[in-house]
Amino acid sequence: MDPPAAKRSRGCPVGPEERDAGAGAGAGAVRGRGRPEALLDLSAKRVAESWAFEQVEERFSRVPEPVQKRIVFWSFPRSEREICMYSSLGYQPPEGEHDARVPFTRGLHLLQSGAVDRVLQVGFHLSGNIREPGGPGEPERLYRVSISFDRCKITSVSCGCDNRDLFYCAHVVALSLYRIRHARQVELRLPISETLSQMNRDQLQKFVQYLISAHHTEVLPTAQRLADEILLLGSEINLVHGAPDPTAGAGIEDANCWHLDEEQIQEQVKQLLSNGGYYGASQQLRSMFCKVREMLRMRDSNGARMLILMTEQFLQDPRLALWRQQGAGMTDKCRQLWDELGALWVCVVLSPHCRPEERVSWLQLLGKWDKLDVCPLEEGNYSFDEPSLQPTMTLSRELLQKGNTCITNTEGWVGHPLDPIGCLCRALLEACRLEEETLALYPDSGPEKRKVAYQHVPVPGSPGESYLALALEVALLGLGQQRALPEGLYAQDKVVRSEEQLLALLEEVELDERLVQVLRRQAGLLLEAGPFSGFGEVLFRESVPMHTCARYLFTALLPHDPDLAYRLALRAMRLPVLETAFPAGEPHPNPLDSIMSNRFPRWFILGHLETRQCELASAMLTAAKGDPKWLHAVLGSIQQNIHSPALLFKLAQDACKTATPASAPPDTTLLGIALELGLQVMRMTLNTMTWRRREMVRWLVSCATEIGPQALMNIMQNWYSLFTPVEAATIVAVTGTTHATLSRLQLDAPRREELWACARTLALQCAMKDPQNCALPALTLCEKNHAAFEAAYQIVLDAAAGGLGHAHLFTVARYMEHRGLPLRAYKLATLALAQLSIAFNQDSHPAVNDVLWACSLSHSLGRHELSAIVPLIIRSIHCAPMLSDILRRWTLSAPGLGPLGARRAAKPLGADRAPLCQLLDAAVAAYIATSHSRLTHISPRHYGDFIEFLGQARETFLLAPDGHLQFAQFLENLKQTYKGKKKLMLLVRERFG
Repeated sequence: MDPPAAKRSRGCPVGPEERDAGAGAGAGAVRGRGRPEALLDLSAKRVAESWAFEQVEERFSRVPEPVQKRIVFWSFPRSEREICMYSSLGYQPPEGEHDARVPFTRGLHLLQSGAVDRVLQVGFHLSGNIREPGGPGEPERLYRVSISFDRCKITSVSCGCDNRDLFYCAHVVALSLYRIRHARQVELRLPISETLSQMNRDQLQKFVQYLISAHHTEVLPTAQRLADEILLLGSEINLVHGAPDPTAGAGIEDANCWHLDEEQIQEQVKQLLSNGGYYGASQQLRSMFCKVREMLRMRDSNGARMLILMTEQFLQDPRLALWRQQGAGMTDKCRQLWDELGALWVCVVLSPHCRPEERVSWLQLLGKWDKLDVCPLEEGNYSFDEPSLQPTMTLSRELLQKGNTCITNTEGWVGHPLDPIGCLCRALLEACRLEEETLALYPDSGPEKRKVAYQHVPVPGSPGESYLALALEVALLGLGQQRALPEGLYAQDKVVRSEEQLLALLEEVELDERLVQVLRRQAGLLLEAGPFSGFGEVLFRESVPMHTCARYLFTALLPHDPDLAYRLALRAMRLPVLETAFPAGEPHPNPLDSIMSNRFPRWFILGHLETRQCELASAMLTAAKGDPKWLHAVLGSIQQNIHSPALLFKLAQDACKTATPASAPPDTTLLGIALELGLQVMRMTLNTMTWRRREMVRWLVSCATEIGPQALMNIMQNWYSLFTPVEAATIVAVTGTTHATLSRLQLDAPRREELWACARTLALQCAMKDPQNCALPALTLCEKNHAAFEAAYQIVLDAAAGGLGHAHLFTVARYMEHRGLPLRAYKLATLALAQLSIAFNQDSHPAVNDVLWACSLSHSLGRHELSAIVPLIIRSIHCAPMLSDILRRWTLSAPGLGPLGARRAAKPLGADRAPLCQLLDAAVAAYIATSHSRLTHISPRHYGDFIEFLGQARETFLLAPDGHLQFAQFLENLKQTYKGKKKLMLLVRERFG
């Protein structure tokens, strides 16, 4: 009989070495019939992983059937991880949920619920039925699934659910997991060609006829066509040796890769790009990128295949042509996706596991795509020829003779579109990862966050070197490079993100003695590397600051070499773009205002950089606690390099908090530094008020209190350079003398009085400088000291002559009355009235209540005080309703007698007698003048209001003995003067006759 029909028609001859190897596997198995079963399985497993079934050539037919079955058995994938990888995008379900939409999760549930049955494996082909429960009121659904596999990889899948998705459906997952978990329960058959080779002619004819009979409607036309071709001697089918067998696996020349639906990937990417403006679309595309990374990590050739398919769809995005035509840039979301695409291609092309011919084909593809007009350029301008690149220091946040007159590295390695440092660092770390670690090295690769373990792996040919040490060196070289900040918000933001991602990788590496030595060596080189290093002595205006990198180095070096750690961090505190704009000693504008963004339009991330600078300074302050030498060095660096009051204030708060732990005595040196920083903030923001000033002032008083009474008195005595008068009088002096503050200071009586005296002096000085806002706080603070209180009162009197407003005078006057000083209150009220002027139409003037209070006060004091205030009322108030209201109030009761109003007169005052008669005449005159003024421009819709006004006027007129006559004459004059307003005059006659 001819060689087995398992040999595929497209198979190629096998080399002698491979034939011997294959034969050896089979022959060894034959000779080892007496060996343990484990040895037979091991031999069959090796064959299954190395060659497909047919590569054993004709000798396979002579291998005993048990060994053949073992080879077939071991050819199916044995790990669930690959099944999971090809059945989910790896996105994180919502908290508390196990997303049932993920095919792997659904397939696992189907398996556990017993939905898989009738599983049969014929050679390298697996089939089975999946029974899935229907929805409410729906019948159970049956799906027939078939899977082809080869060399422990699933090469094709088919399911009756007609799922059209990127990856395997839940039913394929269920059948695959069943084969992995219950392999011994699967009914196993050899490839159909092996079975056919064991039949004689009659059996073969019977087999074919039964097969056609069972499926005649589907296969009869095909069977007849094949029969016709076989009976034709010169047909193509008769020229080929053997026949194809779908259950026999692939040939050695065939690609051996997991099944991937290329059409679905292209369709999915196309659809997601068309919805590129939506957050969900970008997230799904990133999930697909993560899937590519996962495949690359597993050394799966489908990673490159999937990336090629995605790149082709990216290049077909219609928005690229539109943006090119309009001359517009890509959106930030689209740029981020292209960046990730480019970074993946770097990983693919530089992969040490790819074959040379693969790399050549990829480079050809990249070259072809690069020639397309729509292919976007790398983002950012990495050349810098501006003349403004000047050193930040005056060369002698000697050197000139060294030739350091221009920036050496204009193109930054960190933040570069191709991310060379990140790719190399990740590749080196990947080689050092412990075998059991499965977490990817990319921030977006998965939802889990746990510590990654690395080990030193020696570098071949370099004794003493390890890939782990090289990864650390590479990262520090890139991070410490002096480089120009690129143009544009996106490029600058990318620099920040790239730095943070690199440092996140380094922070996962546990430093041993070997790595510490690398760290110390690299730190020293960075300090001495001149213009190549961002830590060098000369730093240029456009250089990227080193704050983020320095914070990592400082934290890592501090336990091992504190001196080097501080020197490096202090050198990195510089922020050259601000140093050139604000020379030392000159006042700085408030960065909280918009002036910063106007002055530095290119530095879009300036605020972020200043925050990182503050974090570095805070780390140094915290670490230097208890070490006066380094504390003062850090303070000097902060004062020289940090120009943002808000960040300085945060540093001051952090230092104070660190210096005053709850369970230990305070650190006086650190407290003093916190106070000094707070004083600097006060001086910087004194003339540029912000909404945080009150908070800052209160904190400063609290900090001074922690230090002691002398510090508190010092800020009171030097308040002119720190606070506004209002802040000093209402916050500093008041807070510094509260019961809580005095209790905290635990002062004896003399020292307490000294503090009080300092506060009173402060309050009086503030009252003299700003009497409008500080007079009342000064009076309140000086209440318990007669001399100080008199001085404050005199300041108010002097200020009244100098323009202190009536509102403030009334406020102080009410305070005096409340304190039981009515005569002083009366005096201040008269001063206020002298400055007041209320027009005829200002009956809702803000000072109305104050005037009525002053009149009530004078009435309660006695006839003399009332008589003295009447002329002031007449001169200051021209509003008729207000004058009449005051007049009625004074006629309701008798005025008080004597200076304190202890007794009252026998009867109320009459409106027609002195001193009220003058007020009555003024009220009548005001009503007459106001009436003529209102009638000049009155409209019909205001006629009703005017009639009511005349009614109020009549009530006031009637207070006079001849009031009836005066009012009648007044009305007659109106009728004659305004007789043209017939409707109005008719209303006047109807109401008043």
